[in-house]
Amino acid sequence: MNRGLVTLGIILFCYPAFAGQFNKTLSIGDNGPDFNNLDGADGKTHSLSDLKDKDVVVICFTCSTCPYAVDYEDRLIALTKKFEAEGGKAAIIAINPNLVQDDLLPAMQERAKKKGFNFIYIHDASRQQIAKSYGATYTPEFVVLNKARKVVYMGAMDDSPDGKNVTTKYVEDAVAATLAGKKPAVAETPAVGCAVRYAKERGK
Repeated sequence: MNRGLVTLGIILFCYPAFAGQFNKTLSIGDNGPDFNNLDGADGKTHSLSDLKDKDVVVICFTCSTCPYAVDYEDRLIALTKKFEAEGGKAAIIAINPNLVQDDLLPAMQERAKKKGFNFIYIHDASRQQIAKSYGATYTPEFVVLNKARKVVYMGAMDDSPDGKNVTTKYVEDAVAATLAGKKPAVAETPAVGCAVRYAKERGK
């Protein structure tokens, strides 16, 4: 047998294919990567396990400096109120992965107080490893996890970045389907927003 073909076969077998259609790290059905003791704008630390009593967790990678992300703040507040009114079976965790000054914790705290955030807003101070583990590339970008913390939806919150002509609420639909024990009709969409400001690694 040609040794070159054998080597190629091993490389192809060991090298992982891209995951989702739009998310290049996670696939639908994967475990949602864990995170622990991240500082929140509320002065507390937060872990994914803190929400073990929730049947659904919506993770939103967002920030305080992207115009798209800012446009979604009121929708996140409204969605949190909706979840609470429906029995509190779902919750939102907003994670800011950016490291620029205006996206660090003091600025986040100021923003949260000004807007009256009613959802958890935490900073990814893990050298952006949380955002990387979720394959986040834009702010805002959403991942919906079920009770077993498996990924059931990834992508945009809805089909209107400016919120003026929303016809499909992807995240809300995914949450409703999951709570009903069903699979979301739409499991993945492309996120729209500002690119996550990943720090450049030396030599890359």
